[in-house]
Amino acid sequence: MGGKVKRFVEGVGEYTVGLIEEVGRLVTMLVQTIIWAFRPPYRVRVIFQQLESVGVGSLPIVLLTGVFAGLVLAYQSDHAFRLFNAETLVGATVAVSLLRELGPVFTGLMVAGRTGSSMTTELGTMRVTEQIDAMAVMAVNPVQYLVMPRVVATILMLPVLNLLFNFVGIGAAYGLSVGYMNTDPGIFVHHITRFVAMEDFLYSTIKAACFGLIVGLIGCYKGFYASGGAKGVGEATTSSVVVSSVLILLLDYLLTTMMWSL
Repeated sequence: MGGKVKRFVEGVGEYTVGLIEEVGRLVTMLVQTIIWAFRPPYRVRVIFQQLESVGVGSLPIVLLTGVFAGLVLAYQSDHAFRLFNAETLVGATVAVSLLRELGPVFTGLMVAGRTGSSMTTELGTMRVTEQIDAMAVMAVNPVQYLVMPRVVATILMLPVLNLLFNFVGIGAAYGLSVGYMNTDPGIFVHHITRFVAMEDFLYSTIKAACFGLIVGLIGCYKGFYASGGAKGVGEATTSSVVVSSVLILLLDYLLTTMMWSL
């Protein structure tokens, strides 16, 4: 019995020490990324390449998700509101829901699954094949060349993708409500302009930028410190998507309670 307790305590201690070490390395990478973002040499070409990879590469899946999110939300809202003869509020409900919650969260999750995993795989492969070590030998800072452009790109592109997600989501909801559910188009638009405030756009953009930081930083961190060959890279990629998704949901709750309680 005493041996089991000892092993349990040792396991908890090892896990705690490992977690503290992981957080420390993650914070160190974040600080280094911020510093290198404002120090020369400025890798403008590399940053634009990552902007294209994150933005253009993630655009199809983000738009597709936005369309179906708007359609489902409009259909379910119309069905519920008709019970109370309040179906004219469908437009406002869809717009507010997408802007405040679904847009930033869904965009972050889609980019984490598509681009974040790609970053982890790419950097993890470079790590296990010692290409990152070769960069350091050639006096090229790996964080400045590999991590910083990817993190900057995700921070800049997530708000843009979020805006497009919301636009196509509201457009899909408008088409379904007006074309299929016979909602008056003027009333649909009127309630959107009445209930949606500029703060919703601002807070939605802030959320998306924060989620972009999470996706870029976690994706690069997991790949940068991958080990164990091909199996280790695969495990790092899986861990990257899971950790990014959980942190996005956690941060969404924290940001929501702060922003809309002011």
